Amino acid sequence: MADYKEGDIIKAKVSGITKYGIFVHVDSSYNGLIHISEVSHDFVGDINDYVTMGEVIYCQVLEVDEIKLQLKLSIKNINYKTVTAPGEIEESRLGFLPLKQKLDDWIEEKLEEYELN
Repeated sequence: MADYKEGDIIKAKVSGITKYGIFVHVDSSYNGLIHISEVSHDFVGDINDYVTMGEVIYCQVLEVDEIKLQLKLSIKNINYKTVTAPGEIEESRLGFLPLKQKLDDWIEEKLEEYELN
């Protein structure tokens, strides 16, 4: 059985689409749900505009239910689709999140550098 934890980015296959969310198959043990509120920061009129049946997408784990073997997932804060053309660099599934996480450190380093000069 896989060991999933909050914040993990995982691959999942879309197994169902309803008006309230996206059902995904994660592995032989776990399934998950991406509630409509976790699809986009914008209004979601039709979930079919975001995913298709059978598509493999990336999801961020919000909660793990070890008893029911279910995951509560989100795609709104990550680049849930990776699209690469020949010769292109693959985009990060995390989008700008790594930059956001490092930004404060970089600012602090630059401020210290300017204070020394």
